[in-house]
Amino acid sequence: MALSFLARKPDSGLGNIRSSPGDPSRNVDWVLLVTQGALTIAGCFIVYSASWTRIAGDPYAFVTRQVVFAIAASVVMVAVMSVDYEWFKERAALLYGATIALLLLLILMAVAARESLIAFDLGPINIQPAELAKFTTLIALCAYLSDQRSDEVTYARFLGGLILVGAPAVLIIAQPDLGSASVIITIAMGVLLVAGAKAKYIALISFLSLMTVAGAFVGGFVNEYQKERFRVFFGQDANEDSVYQVRNAIRALGTGGVWGKGWLEGQLTNDGSVPVMWADFPFAAVGEQFGLVGGAVLLMLFVVALARIWRIATLSRDLLGTYLCAGVFTMLLWQVFQNVGMTIGIMPVTGLPMPFISYGGSSLLTYFALFGIVQSVHMRRMR
Repeated sequence: MALSFLARKPDSGLGNIRSSPGDPSRNVDWVLLVTQGALTIAGCFIVYSASWTRIAGDPYAFVTRQVVFAIAASVVMVAVMSVDYEWFKERAALLYGATIALLLLLILMAVAARESLIAFDLGPINIQPAELAKFTTLIALCAYLSDQRSDEVTYARFLGGLILVGAPAVLIIAQPDLGSASVIITIAMGVLLVAGAKAKYIALISFLSLMTVAGAFVGGFVNEYQKERFRVFFGQDANEDSVYQVRNAIRALGTGGVWGKGWLEGQLTNDGSVPVMWADFPFAAVGEQFGLVGGAVLLMLFVVALARIWRIATLSRDLLGTYLCAGVFTMLLWQVFQNVGMTIGIMPVTGLPMPFISYGGSSLLTYFALFGIVQSVHMRRMR
């Protein structure tokens, strides 16, 4: 009796060679996980280098918060990985409805306060419903499309998906937050393409998106500073302050040369020539301090992450997993392209953060949760 524990079946823990090959704990994509970790650590160093001279007496103010955000996000990712992604499909309607309610509440609060609001101010932290919408809208759209077993999306199915995506996108544009709205629309395009939507359906989404943005401009929903950003991009007359940020971001990249000026040695990074660099223009800080080589290494990490997500999409056991991975892939690709593009002047400034690199808790939590979903798909591919 005392030695009965010797006959007990071993736990199926991580690395336990006696557990089933199909056990989720033995199927973590370690390449993706290590790449994600490398990007997050690099992000903390970049946030520090871009902000350490900005607050007198507390050079660690922003990076300390970023580390706390990363720890909290890691807990969220582990929780998401621990459950089957089908669990989220079963609760897609609840999650989506809660997100719509939060977006509506934020708009009502903005109307009452007679100012634009993109986040709930909870004292030490701000919560952006638009970031939550990226996660829940992806879940809702993939759950909706995966119920149809077909090689292509029917027109009726397409309209249903359009409504699912359109509701949060319009509410986010009304905040106004054009950058986050563009991500929601991009997610929809990626998932619909993989699901077999016809090219004319994608063209229709693009047209409706452009019309919605145009309507926001005409209706006065867009702030003056956002209008200035588009004037800068299209080379129209704009005030000097609007041009200043983009011009110096490009200068920071150019002066870094091939190898960069060295860690914490970037003059434009240190003297505040690019306002809010740690959130909006972290790639400029990389370029000035680490040059072309540093920028290329950072982008290669994103390429590795994208390649692993695409691989997981092809290995998924069902359409739901494939669609989820396709949405995360498209979202990651678009945000990296947009952030780098606005830094080098080929895209308008929208304030979209660079995933894992830019300062911000809401964005970090969202991406860790999304990568947790991707890991869940990979961990359960053999079930």
